[in-house]
Amino acid sequence: MFLKSESKLTNVIIFIAVVLTISSCGKGNGELIGVQDREDWYQDDPFGMLFIPMGSYNMGTSDQDVPYGQSDPAKTVSVQAFYMDETEITNNEYRQFVYWVRDSIAHEILGEFGEEDAVGVHKRKSKDGEDLEIIEQGQVHYPINWRQEIYWDDTEEGGTVKILEEDGFFIPDELPGVNRSPRYYHVRQVDVTRLMYSYYWIDFQQAAKRSSRTNGHFSRMEERVNFIKYRKDNIYPDTLCWVHDFTYSFNEPMTQNYFWHPAYDHYPVVGVSWIQARAFSIWRTGIKRSFHEKYNATFWNDFRLPTESEWEYASRGGLDLNPYPWGGPYIRNSNGCFLANFKPLRGNYVDDGGFHTLIVAHFAPNDYGLYDMAGNVSEWCDDSYEESAYRFAHDLNMQFSRSVTENGLDDDIKPGIKRRVIRGGSWKDVAYYNRTNARSYEYQDTAKAYVGFRNVQTYLGRAKGDGPSSSAVYR
Repeated sequence: MFLKSESKLTNVIIFIAVVLTISSCGKGNGELIGVQDREDWYQDDPFGMLFIPMGSYNMGTSDQDVPYGQSDPAKTVSVQAFYMDETEITNNEYRQFVYWVRDSIAHEILGEFGEEDAVGVHKRKSKDGEDLEIIEQGQVHYPINWRQEIYWDDTEEGGTVKILEEDGFFIPDELPGVNRSPRYYHVRQVDVTRLMYSYYWIDFQQAAKRSSRTNGHFSRMEERVNFIKYRKDNIYPDTLCWVHDFTYSFNEPMTQNYFWHPAYDHYPVVGVSWIQARAFSIWRTGIKRSFHEKYNATFWNDFRLPTESEWEYASRGGLDLNPYPWGGPYIRNSNGCFLANFKPLRGNYVDDGGFHTLIVAHFAPNDYGLYDMAGNVSEWCDDSYEESAYRFAHDLNMQFSRSVTENGLDDDIKPGIKRRVIRGGSWKDVAYYNRTNARSYEYQDTAKAYVGFRNVQTYLGRAKGDGPSSSAVYR
């Protein structure tokens, strides 16, 4: 009898302890403990990118200002940790973007609208051919089914190619009033003027200005929509840049082959404007976030073009006050070999081992492991070019960048406002432009045979090792 009562008492004590435990876990025992059961977080190094630790450095001229331009006076700035592409974006990597846009447009043509009836209404088809519903063209948007294969060789009547041809996706066999085919050697080619990429971004600078006037609150919720910007741009590289950039110079073979031939797959992409490079960065962010969503993983920071201060900091490779990415002050090594792909001598583009561009990572990297931070191609930075920017821009994550207009309406912008910074020198530049501090510019809507780009991504946190150590939430 005594043992039975003792057992009951023990069970009561255990029950009370469990209740107290559950109660304390659910309510925090009255203490401030934050939201519990948050997912583990671990940031893998993005593929093809290298980690650049935070730091401060002396940005700008570290030696005499040879042209006495005074556009890059010495200034101490601090830069947040970030990732940067190991090399410039290559032809084959940019071609992935072109193919994605091409395929997305083809999917929209083939998937959203099927056969056309007499009253101008289109029927959407299921996989087995049944009519799902009747819709008016342009009124309903359906997500692209990327698992549906596009049969590019299906030339039968009513087949894939015929449908795309009827929609004007390919260059036509005939044009009204023209007695010859516009096709080159009668090869079916996509009309690259159709390769338009639609994208959105948030204008945080405009939102911050509006917020500061309203003490952080907006008078109407719909005003927030005004800060979501939209553009639609053609993203196909200007392959003719090899011809129009150089007067009285034979570069037609580069125009014909550079972007498409496998021989140039791992050469840096050129003929891409600042607008197109920025669109690529937004697209790259989108496909990465789509992958994360499949695994319910927390997304990373956006891919973007580097700020001018980030680019110079990364270029120096931790070697402060040195004029070149490899240190300095010479452009040849101890064996007399040139250390980058540039124009080494008057009229001589060959002695450095190059001619035009070279395959990426041909020369040795700097101390951060980054290749081609001098020579090969100049690189777009996010910043607008302003000669006096160093004198008024902030010394924390220094950046000066004007907003981009919506809908691609750039024609009314004053030319001076469209100037964007390029860095690093190129295959056609003299040694001075290989210096880590050398600044130049091109207009954001122009494309050149000597300008490419690479992406960066801001690191989530202060430095590696700060956050909890855990395995990745997806594989």
